[in-house]
Amino acid sequence: MNLRRRTTALLSVAGLASGLLLTAPQPASAANLIKNPGFETAGAGDMPYCWEKSGWGDNDFTFTTTADAHSGAKAMKVELTRRVEGDRKALITESAACAPVVTPGKQYDLGLWYKTTTPDAAITLFRHDTTAGWQYWTDLKTLDLASSWTEATVRTPEVPAGTDRISWGVSVYGTGSATTDDYTMDQVPDPDLPPECTGTAEQCANGRWDVLPTQNPVRSMHSVVLPGGKVLLIAGSGNDESMFEAGTFTSAVYDPANGSYKVIPTPKDMFCAGHVQLQDGRVLVMSGNKGYPTADGRVGYQGYKDSYIFDPETETYTKTNDMNDGHWYPSATILGNGDVISFGGLREDSTGSVAAELFSEAEQQWQPLWKVNQTWSYWGLYPSMILMQDGRLFYSGSHVFGNNIPGTGSAIYDYGANTITQVPGLRNKDERDQSASVLLPPAQDQKVLTLGGGNIDSNPEANRLTDIIDLKQPNPSYVAGPPIPQGTVDLGNGPVPQTGNQGKMYVSAVLLPDGKVLETGGALHNRANPVYETSIFDPESETFDPVAVDPEARGYHSSAFLLPDGRVMTTGDNPGNGSWNHDVSVYSPPYLFKGERPTITSVIDTEWTYGDTQRITVDRPIAKAELIRPAAVTHSSDPNQRFVDLPLSVDGDNVDLNVTSNPNLAPPGWYMLFAVDANGVPSVAKWVHLQGPQALRATDASAHVHDFADAPAGKVAGPGKKRTAQKVSPTISGCDRHYGSINVCVPTRFPAEAKMTTAARCEWLKTNDYGRLKVNGKDDPLGLDRNRDGIACGKGDATRR
Repeated sequence: MNLRRRTTALLSVAGLASGLLLTAPQPASAANLIKNPGFETAGAGDMPYCWEKSGWGDNDFTFTTTADAHSGAKAMKVELTRRVEGDRKALITESAACAPVVTPGKQYDLGLWYKTTTPDAAITLFRHDTTAGWQYWTDLKTLDLASSWTEATVRTPEVPAGTDRISWGVSVYGTGSATTDDYTMDQVPDPDLPPECTGTAEQCANGRWDVLPTQNPVRSMHSVVLPGGKVLLIAGSGNDESMFEAGTFTSAVYDPANGSYKVIPTPKDMFCAGHVQLQDGRVLVMSGNKGYPTADGRVGYQGYKDSYIFDPETETYTKTNDMNDGHWYPSATILGNGDVISFGGLREDSTGSVAAELFSEAEQQWQPLWKVNQTWSYWGLYPSMILMQDGRLFYSGSHVFGNNIPGTGSAIYDYGANTITQVPGLRNKDERDQSASVLLPPAQDQKVLTLGGGNIDSNPEANRLTDIIDLKQPNPSYVAGPPIPQGTVDLGNGPVPQTGNQGKMYVSAVLLPDGKVLETGGALHNRANPVYETSIFDPESETFDPVAVDPEARGYHSSAFLLPDGRVMTTGDNPGNGSWNHDVSVYSPPYLFKGERPTITSVIDTEWTYGDTQRITVDRPIAKAELIRPAAVTHSSDPNQRFVDLPLSVDGDNVDLNVTSNPNLAPPGWYMLFAVDANGVPSVAKWVHLQGPQALRATDASAHVHDFADAPAGKVAGPGKKRTAQKVSPTISGCDRHYGSINVCVPTRFPAEAKMTTAARCEWLKTNDYGRLKVNGKDDPLGLDRNRDGIACGKGDATRR
């Protein structure tokens, strides 16, 4: 496994001063935004006017203005004769005089003619941010080997907000040369017609929710969208001790095509396990529930070491080798080489696991502890660990149950260096329990949004906070985003408008194919007071747009995920009284009511490799295409969710899609391929397989990493002292087990309005439908059994002091 942090810096080795021209500049054509597109006009030094040398790393190189031109008398040749790392590129000079002016939200068609003697050459873009200055934007297209002059064209993504100019050229990151000439750049025309509304005005503005006629047959809290579009719903015991005692563990496979469910034999209690899709589409399920807490609360939940793989073809589970430790509520992140890394959770004895675990794609098994780098850090439960474009992991601060980790609550974890660097800016870091974090579209931008959260231990009102971090900055830091819009909250007597700073925990966040994010569901307190609010976040404008609201409560143990047809499905809800919502909702976003959808009529090849150009045909013009990794979500957490932009080369109905060369941006596996028109209307997805480790041997991701989180200034910690575990309170789930059955959660701390008296607490329990609660044992820590008859909030309890 190669997760070594690659320290990189863009090195501009030559520049031009506009006052040092040797000849008058050559004007660009009327449509072409490039100055001196054919290198015919000389500049200062040995580079043509409006072109500069650029690059980084340990390599030997030459820049040559050659007479071997496609047209005219000159072309530019960049050659590497030795390379350890890095690249070299001839770029449009990053200056107001030379860099083309662009408009945010617009797209541009880029073109050039080239010859190459290396397969390691790509069109690379930089952008000028009006606040932060020049910075790497993205790689657009890998150039095929070509011994004769060959044309390459590609369409940019939409220009990000705050960008006024761009610079681009061809980077060479392998030994050999690329000779280029006759560059072009044209703005893509706006669509001629606005979208036609095909639904009601309300549907076109806010979308529509439908509650499906068939209920989910299992108490599923884990949802995995499988290659082909079926959905694996894992329940295990479903947070029901009677099912656990009976050994009744369930999963179901839902087929959106016909609305059917198939209940699947499940070998163990996968309640609150971890899961991730492997590169071949099978689902790795790690740990789960070995035992429920004891009735007196002295022993908490326990995680077992077992691990299983679910095969979508046979719809069966098979056992893998054991993990080194138990991990109830573990993280699960797939890496750029197909391996899976996991942290956190509870061990077999209810203590916190400090062991990092690694599942090897090559060996198809968990590695022994001595083979895995260890910091002996306790990351908590379901820590959101997001793969960064250079192979490091970003812990966003989203987690489950109680307080966050010490420090700033967010960090960059470097496996190769075995270091943890704190990242600043996350607000109210100890009230991010069951917040949601998502790598915003597109993944190439490396921005993460974290939203909402609470704390089941202290049980304050959940918050409206959102924080955004740009991991492309040298010293990244969270900055405040817009507050989550408020909806209604059910405090026990029906929904009423939220007030003050009331927000929500148990948030779901789903990437949509139009490049936006749907956030939905949630609750105000620990397994109580559902919040009814849904909105769409636009990463470009960093604004929320409230839309139609899921009519079903979606709090603890709920999930939301994208289906291949562009709709979003939501399941579950498990309030503190132990009940379960088996109703399933499906949301049709506004883009499904904006006229006819584009159709991908053919995909030439469904087996893709990094750096590929893949051709599709469409039935009408599209503006963009992307890969969206199918969901594997539980407890507001899916750190592998990502939207990867595919720059286009358009020739009528034939569209060439340019696949990233960086497997850290799009880890190997099955993806949903969407084509989207200029009005944001997506096609139904096609399934494509981005190949894994075999394709990576010739791919060096370091060449595609530029000025990226290379100077974080936070506190750095190396490996700590080797230890066995982290002590964790048995009440970590926020439930006092002295009352009721094990699947009932009487909160250890009541909301503010119910804290003061027994009468108030008993009234709160009655309002929230807890029913008759037996006292387990002799202790009564919440003072709910004042007359000591063994029944909490029984007759006479509320009147006694």
